[in-house]
Amino acid sequence: MTDTTPPGSDEDARTAALRDRWREALTAARSGAPGPDPLPYADNLLARWAEPQRRYHTTAHLTAVLDRVDTLAGHAEDPAAVRLAAWFHDAVYRPDRTENEERSAVLAERALSEAGVPESVTAEVARLVRLTVTHDPAPGDRNGEVLCDADLAVLAGGPKEYGTYAAQVREEYGFVPDDAFREGRAAVLRELLELPRLFRTPHGRAEWEPRARQNLTTELELLSA
Repeated sequence: MTDTTPPGSDEDARTAALRDRWREALTAARSGAPGPDPLPYADNLLARWAEPQRRYHTTAHLTAVLDRVDTLAGHAEDPAAVRLAAWFHDAVYRPDRTENEERSAVLAERALSEAGVPESVTAEVARLVRLTVTHDPAPGDRNGEVLCDADLAVLAGGPKEYGTYAAQVREEYGFVPDDAFREGRAAVLRELLELPRLFRTPHGRAEWEPRARQNLTTELELLSA
């Protein structure tokens, strides 16, 4: 049978689904209060997530993080704030810069204030975005635990999924020479492995922790070979 699916239709469907998810998250954060049309904000964010320098930090990553937030939402104190933080956590992304999380948090503060989100929720979203610098939420920070676990869950993928993730990260840092990349990436992997726990939610600890540590250890061994 001839495939008549138009080129790009999968990406178009993903974009349409993400726009709906943004509208739902923003409406929930507003608690029913009126505000500006949500869709221009969604389109601005989606354009950022589709920038050409991205290989891993794309709309596919955004969708995966939102899916994992949905899985963990029962653990969060404010699921709407966590979902909005997922949208903003890599909204500014330049692999050659170190201030991406801070710039993403500032973008969240500006955009959500304009979009009619209460000040307290906006502040929480920005705090969560800044937390992704370390992925180390304080004990009892249930919103932070959900966002960080959702973001790090890629580490627990199967061999093919994890291999694709690692290759995409290398592509994003294509401007870095091989020796320097191996050294820097190995340092990141060691830092993650030295954490007492990679995942803080009960689901993350039970379902993702063992495989993630195995994947990190394997990649580190390959880099050191």
